[in-house]
Amino acid sequence: MIENKKRPNPIDIHVGSRIRLRRTMLGMSQEKLGESLGITFQQIQKYEKGTNRVGASRLQNISSILNVPVSFFFEDAPGEQPSGLSGMAETSSSNYVVDFLSSSEGLQLNRAFVKITDPKVRRKVVELVKALAAEADTE
Repeated sequence: MIENKKRPNPIDIHVGSRIRLRRTMLGMSQEKLGESLGITFQQIQKYEKGTNRVGASRLQNISSILNVPVSFFFEDAPGEQPSGLSGMAETSSSNYVVDFLSSSEGLQLNRAFVKITDPKVRRKVVELVKALAAEADTE
């Protein structure tokens, strides 16, 4: 049982990854988030890795600073039953999006894409990406 103490809880890891996701989506540094909370960036790192558990009041403060509801941090959490008509494809699909937005390239692509205001240009970008992906599959 002592061994479990050394491993972060899967929920703590998930909440931490969601904090990191939202923070990076906003282009906020760990240092800036820490300053807003009155803690060090090292503490933010520990929260994001799940090695330190985020308390309820601190999570409320983080949600306010990152401008999301507290429930955002628990979406798609391990062991959570998705609401509505849920299938494995829906759950893995949303995890895929989180993984994509957690990557540097995904975040950069998302930020650039949302700046495109012309719907025709957006469709062309999607077509280009699909064509590139199809080309990669044939190689």
